[in-house]
Amino acid sequence: MTDPIQKSDALNLAHEFLTLTVAGQDYAIDILSVREIRGWVPETPLPNCPASVRGVINLRGLVVPIYDLRARLGAAPHNPSATNVVIVVEATNAQYGLLADAVSDIVSADGVDLQPVPATGIAAENNFITALLTRADRMISVLDLDLLVATRRDPAASQALIAA
Repeated sequence: MTDPIQKSDALNLAHEFLTLTVAGQDYAIDILSVREIRGWVPETPLPNCPASVRGVINLRGLVVPIYDLRARLGAAPHNPSATNVVIVVEATNAQYGLLADAVSDIVSADGVDLQPVPATGIAAENNFITALLTRADRMISVLDLDLLVATRRDPAASQALIAA
């Protein structure tokens, strides 16, 4: 009979991340969340969406919202071109497209490589970074996809819909 995995052992297990670039910064997402990587295609805008939601695309019959990572992460907006990529991910039990400048590579990391994010005073609802992946030549911010695609709902608007 094998011993159960200890918490300290779990920290040392390797994780794989897809790294991407947004506005000159390196970010990483869990490779197990990635469904596909595709070139940029124009989206269909939807009214009354947050600025970080560019619109939707039709992905083989599935309507997928496209998040502009530049806008979502607070960088200056730009018009996407053929050099941009859309990373289709699974988060919060749905699929989303993440517009990024480029995909870099796949990296493996264990608990030693992942460092906690220092306190910065950023409001919790805007802090999508769960850890920092340290490398000799760079530091990569690890994104929490569930937080990234979560939208805050206005409680007053929700109550108005229920009352109607």
